[in-house]
Amino acid sequence: MRQKYETDLTNEQWEVIAPLFSNMRKYKWEKRELVNAVLYLVKTGCQWRNLPHDFPPVFTVYSFYRRARLNGLWDKILEHPV
Repeated sequence: MRQKYETDLTNEQWEVIAPLFSNMRKYKWEKRELVNAVLYLVKTGCQWRNLPHDFPPVFTVYSFYRRARLNGLWDKILEHPV
């Protein structure tokens, strides 16, 4: 179990954006954890290589974020208060 960060989505926030992931490919990691990792990076200004080790692996998070940016998913996520 990983440590909780201030940047993590609340259950209410996750319930709002979770339906956006219905058509997304399967990942070994939970999509909520991938979103939490990206939010940690964005909100703290952390460098990718310094992402805490209790998040999914950096390359996995980066691949998720890259795909989400390219297919417009990340913009849809940001339309909701996160």
